[in-house]
Amino acid sequence: MSSPLKYSSVALATALLFSGCGGGGGGSAPVATPAPVPTPVPVPVPVTSIAFSDASVHDPAIIRTAGTYYVFGSHLSAAKSTDLMNWTRFADGVNNANPLFTNVTTALADAFAWSQVTDLWAADVVQLDDGKFYFYYNTCKGDSPRSALGLAVSDKIEGPYVDKGVFLKSGMWDQISPDGKVYDARIHPNVVDPQTFKDKDGKLWMIYGSYSGGIFILAMDKATGLPLPGQGYGKHLLGGNHSRIEGAYVQYSPQSQYYYMFTSFGGLDANGAYNMRVVRSRNADGPYVDAKGTDMDTVKANPALPLFDDASIAPHGHKLMGNHQFTAGTGEAGVASGYVSAGHNSTTYDAATGQYFIVFHTRFPGRGEQHEIRVHEMFINEDGWPVVAPLRYAPLSKNATPLSAEVTAANAAGSYQFINHGKDISATIKPAQTIKLETGGPVSGAITGSWTHRCGNKVQLVLASGGTFNGVLSRQWNANASAFVVTFTAQSADGVSVWGVRSGG
Repeated sequence: MSSPLKYSSVALATALLFSGCGGGGGGSAPVATPAPVPTPVPVPVPVTSIAFSDASVHDPAIIRTAGTYYVFGSHLSAAKSTDLMNWTRFADGVNNANPLFTNVTTALADAFAWSQVTDLWAADVVQLDDGKFYFYYNTCKGDSPRSALGLAVSDKIEGPYVDKGVFLKSGMWDQISPDGKVYDARIHPNVVDPQTFKDKDGKLWMIYGSYSGGIFILAMDKATGLPLPGQGYGKHLLGGNHSRIEGAYVQYSPQSQYYYMFTSFGGLDANGAYNMRVVRSRNADGPYVDAKGTDMDTVKANPALPLFDDASIAPHGHKLMGNHQFTAGTGEAGVASGYVSAGHNSTTYDAATGQYFIVFHTRFPGRGEQHEIRVHEMFINEDGWPVVAPLRYAPLSKNATPLSAEVTAANAAGSYQFINHGKDISATIKPAQTIKLETGGPVSGAITGSWTHRCGNKVQLVLASGGTFNGVLSRQWNANASAFVVTFTAQSADGVSVWGVRSGG
């Protein structure tokens, strides 16, 4: 996405990530430095021109082509946007009027016959070297992992897509599965939630799976878009024994040179405690680990505990976001901003601006099962881990009086609404607390400790309650204040994320 600003906030943070730049500014530095001279914090300029148009697409998988972003999701739903802020849904519902397929109930009859339902789960679309668009569809019975995963192709991203057939099945009870063994849902995958992606060398992969035996990856043929032969279900990466882990998505970072695997832990409904997590690897096909070095291949539910055991998996991975709510006046216009069961994300990287974005569906406090697409900017912290901005994305270039992407120590000092996302898998909505980043380094208020402004837009918080959190400062759009406000997003080595939204600017 183009921007008149010379640097985006993520470009500032990541450009300095590997530069060896030292600390200094808002908090204590490694060497003695003069105390910073406080400067007035600029009064935000009110902006009235930023607007959002929202759409509902569950499990949105993003792709960009010809300057337009598209998301494809469950129930054959799809939407598009040119700015990641205003979405228009152009397809919805598994019915013969859906423009993505010509008579979908007939076109995908073989898949529906296997799954025993006429419905489709999380789709993924990728453009391959021949310029065509490859639509990975999947259908699941729902009360069991009896699923079919297939491929359809079109010359146009909005279709119609022509079916090329089912290439993988699961849930064949008491029968031989694709890996040559009798199907066992504790160790074998539910063949849904695909993402097909190229690694840094151009090799094609597909990651997939939900609950059941976990997340798997297959090497794919770039010419056909189908799995290379002889792999069975592929390589196991994460989960098993019916652990509630799904929606895997891989993003490569040219800055950190890591592959990041995002997944959602918990259940997707308003009471399901969905929360997004990330792990990383130097290789597209793993092994993926968290900061403690835990190989995610070993992370699975305890078969001795009740079905959908969350306690065994909760300590693992880096939790990016869970249920939360800010106080009134923070976030979305007219409401106290917050999310419930946000998850099943995809991501995208804009090489022109150096920006990362995370795209997901979310429910909201007090709004039941109603859900919408949300997009947040994402950064890479100095430890090489993704951290997510606290408020939904709007570009600084939309501001009536353009603001600098740089956030100085003087800009950062002040009062914040603070969220600690923890590591739990819980439907409890975490409320914001009020803290203050004091000039000179102390953190006061509901949480105490210290903070340090580090070079660029980096920040470090050391909390008295435990944990050192490395993160990024940026300016994000607060619709209630009609202004861009300073925010921070930071993460500890334990995989706990904390957020702050500046009160009043």
